[in-house]
Amino acid sequence: MRIILIGFGVVGQSLLKLIAARETELVNSYGFRPRIVAIADTKGSAVNSKGLDWDEMLSLKAGKHSVSSSTDFGRPGMHPLEAIESVQAEVVVEATPTNIRNGEPGLSHIKAAFRSRKHVVTTNKGPLALAMPALIELANYNKVCFRFSGTVGGGTPVLELAKNGLLGDRIISIRGILNGTTNYILSEMDEGRISFREALEQAQKLGYAEADPSMDIDGLDTACKLVIMTNWIMNRKVTLGDVEIEGIRKIGIESLEDAARKGRTIKLIGAVDSDLTVMPREIDRRDPLCVTGALNAVTLVSSSAGEETIIGRGAGGMETASAVLRDLLNINRNLANPNAFGGSGW
Repeated sequence: MRIILIGFGVVGQSLLKLIAARETELVNSYGFRPRIVAIADTKGSAVNSKGLDWDEMLSLKAGKHSVSSSTDFGRPGMHPLEAIESVQAEVVVEATPTNIRNGEPGLSHIKAAFRSRKHVVTTNKGPLALAMPALIELANYNKVCFRFSGTVGGGTPVLELAKNGLLGDRIISIRGILNGTTNYILSEMDEGRISFREALEQAQKLGYAEADPSMDIDGLDTACKLVIMTNWIMNRKVTLGDVEIEGIRKIGIESLEDAARKGRTIKLIGAVDSDLTVMPREIDRRDPLCVTGALNAVTLVSSSAGEETIIGRGAGGMETASAVLRDLLNINRNLANPNAFGGSGW
């Protein structure tokens, strides 16, 4: 399988490290022999139709250099769109940062890959939150596969459980803690009786929260994931504008203490039933969703099986890379059967 990697930050580098560490197992167990034929970062690209040297690419980034500085294969100034359109490959892995204002540049990268009949694996929530129904339609039209396991739950297989583990059942509602940063903050406030500001500062020191934490604490990251789950799991055509959103900035120690007296606590919950909502809610401490720290938890309610809850880590470079690898293995399994690709189906 020839792969073009767009975006070579934490997730992209983690993917190369993961594949390298498991190379023999991936060949023997799955017949998976990936060749990274192009990598694009913010300053240019590196291209080799025979496959780039993974150690060289990782070494360049470790030295804070662009992949385009490779002596033999560097292409300084080569735009990701040019790499997608001109380099021969089966799959594009799109791992650029999330932008929920207009979805760019990820949205253009994904569309270009579809138009050139390349399958896409993405970890970028922005394009999906803003245009998921249209992207699925475009993938179907071009008869390519569109996968995005790493956009929800990191390494925790939330989308796979709903789509495959409950095959034949009908999911009627979803509720969950979909953002580890806010869960960490609320857990620290609850357990340590510290202020929101103090808990946020701790989260930033530990690397859970960005310098600008608004995507997390204002509920936008949770809302993006909720849109993806609603489209994919429940087959409803929704975008970010369909979600009622309230973050956790207004939660104080007093609210948590009041909830504690009732045997409850407060979590930022994304929920889908008749409406899509993201807001702080009181939940019972015995609820399976009542996880602490930076964990995520999702409860799927189906018409036959009832409630199923999955818990796991929702973020991290290696965790997200493991989700990308799952998607690549699934595409690889089906490459020998062109009729397997009716678009975004799993």
